[in-house]
Amino acid sequence: MISPERAEAGRASISRMATVDLVIPCYNEEHVLRDSVERTLAFLEGHPRHQWRIVVANNASTDRTLEVAQALEAEHTGRVVPLHIPVKGRGIALRTAWLTSEADVSAYMDVDLSTDLRHVPELVDPIADGRADLCYGTRLDKRSQTERGMKREFISRSYVMVLNVLGGLKVSDAQCGFKAISREAARALVPLVKDQRWFFDSELLLVAQKNGYRLHEVPVKWTDDPDTRVDIVSTAMEDLKGVWRLRRGGVPQASRPPSGGSASGEVTLPSR
Repeated sequence: MISPERAEAGRASISRMATVDLVIPCYNEEHVLRDSVERTLAFLEGHPRHQWRIVVANNASTDRTLEVAQALEAEHTGRVVPLHIPVKGRGIALRTAWLTSEADVSAYMDVDLSTDLRHVPELVDPIADGRADLCYGTRLDKRSQTERGMKREFISRSYVMVLNVLGGLKVSDAQCGFKAISREAARALVPLVKDQRWFFDSELLLVAQKNGYRLHEVPVKWTDDPDTRVDIVSTAMEDLKGVWRLRRGGVPQASRPPSGGSASGEVTLPSR
């Protein structure tokens, strides 16, 4: 049950504009970065409820990704910010971007825009409204629309089953590159996440659930990118090692509970 104080904070947040940092992690993405950022900016212009900023997290790229990001910053002052991270790994990119952000909500999505942009408000609004602490996209809910090969589908569903059974994680998809978190939750939870690469997403969800933070699923329309740089088999093995590490060592406890008192760590779904 949500305390009266937390409910009041949620109602108050609806009346104000939230600041949102939308992070795009990039590794050697000069060929798609400009188009993806400009398409995202155009979409966000049609959703003025929040104050949006795109953070291009250049993740040890060896091509011209940083130069493209800097050019976009010059063209879109205050709306696009490049962040150079000299170490490769999606986890370290998100850790750096989220922990240095002063925005009310920090989110991220993949540069290939595999997730339909129309879901961005659905990801951010529950946090801005005080109804959730962490939101994540799911490609595996029956209401999701997913276009990808059978191999990736099988591996993803098998991995989530492992997380459900061995980790006790109550989600339908842990690795969709589409998530958002409140500033308060990021400050409390991200430092507890040890993984710096692909298991970061799963570990963050496990830590958040264990510590009673409110999780919210967003079924999405998702199209597989044929140019993806992710080796799904090696990534799956890396993820399984992460699950085993947490099963043996336990999920760490946050130093402070969610604001407004303890919560159940429940997962909520949008109305049908």
